[in-house]
Parts: sequence; structure tokens; C-alpha cells
Amino acid sequence: MNGIKHWLTPDWPAPANVHAATTLRTGGVSCGAYASLNPALHVGDDADLVEQNRQIIKESLGLPCEPIWLDQIHSNRAVPAVITEPLQQADASYTAEPGVVCAVLTADCLPLLVCTADGSQVAAIHAGWRGLLAGVIGNTVSAIQNSDLLVWLGPAIGPDCFEVGAEVRDAFLEKSAAFITAFKQHSNGKWLADIYQLARIDLAMLGIDKIYGGGFCTVTEQERFYSYRRDKQTGRMATLIWRE
Repeated sequence: MNGIKHWLTPDWPAPANVHAATTLRTGGVSCGAYASLNPALHVGDDADLVEQNRQIIKESLGLPCEPIWLDQIHSNRAVPAVITEPLQQADASYTAEPGVVCAVLTADCLPLLVCTADGSQVAAIHAGWRGLLAGVIGNTVSAIQNSDLLVWLGPAIGPDCFEVGAEVRDAFLEKSAAFITAFKQHSNGKWLADIYQLARIDLAMLGIDKIYGGGFCTVTEQERFYSYRRDKQTGRMATLIWRE
């Protein structure tokens, strides 16, 4: 990859045995709307090019195995990271096994990485507003069964670009009045939602305060990130975590 880094490394105090990254859209072989490092097979890209991109990612990050991809369905389902055929329908995976790579694909939704403070367990979560509302973070945390957790918020749609209807805001406020700080009034009865703030509030309610990352915007940072809301037909970033 010509010595240029085509991924983000989370800025968080994870244990030394925990490794993680989010791929950028650069450094791959896909063309057109999918240019260039698209690892998603479900978006209409050429499957051969996607497989080449996945190999580029594996080699450049030194992954110990193929990532455990999921069939993401905007649910609250968290599953053990194991290889299945067909792929598991879920939006989070977790593992205590060394050398197993948890992975999620996003292009505006929020990817979260989780690890225990002792480095014994890791998880990756795909959280759009539907998954957040349904409790995908809480279900993943429950599955890990360890209260001492670190969380990194990866690149997602920024708070000035995430327009939602009043029904989305109402649904979150029905769940908890605490979510009110994540919305600001926009125009024509619409609201701007801060997906990072929604996640932080959710994590706080779960008793988790070691939260890092956030502050990206997949919509406006066009050179680095894919964005479904911006482009409709587009690729995905992969957010990955594993432990030695």
C-alpha cells in the first residue's frame, strides 16, 4: 500500500494485546462509486475486487485470520464471533478467543469497538439509530459479562448532517429523557441527531465511562470515508478488533 496508511488506529488506552483499526476508502482496487478499498460484498461491487480488497486489508493490518463478517440487519443482536455459512444475522460480535477478528461494516452508522480493561475480551458493534434504540450496545455488554470496559467510537455521520424525523426523536425520548441532549431542532419539523451523543448516553446508562473516539463525519470527509447518505451507491469501511 505504498507506505501510506489507509486505516485509522483507535486512540484509546487499550491493553497491548488488543489490536484494532477502521479502514479508509483509499488504497484498494474497486472502481467508480466503490473506489477504492471497499470490503463489502452486499453493495453491488464486483465480488472479485472486493475479495482483493479484503486481502489487502488482511495483509496491511497483519490480521491473524479472515475477519468474522456479519449479515448486518440493524438489529440488537450480538453473537459470538464464529465462522458460519451463511453469515450470522447480527449487528455485533464478541470473542474471548485470541486470533479471532470481530468486524463490522459501516458507511454513516456508528461502529463501536469494545475491550475489557484486562484485554481478555473484545467486541465490534454496528449501531445505526435503529440498533441504538433497540439496545445493541446493551446486549453486547451483557454478553461480555465484564463491567470494566473501554469503548471507542469510530467514524460515523456527524451531528450537523444526521437529519431525522420527529418520530425518531420521540422514540428515543420514550426510552429515556436523557436522550434529549442528542437532538437539536432543524427545519420543517426535522431534527439533527448526534449519533455519538446517543451512544455516549446509552453507555453512561450502562455504567460505562471509559469512552474514546467520536468527532468524525463520514458525510463531509469525502476523501477518507464512504457515506451512504451522501452517495447512496457506495462502499463500506471495515472496523476490526482482535486480541493476541
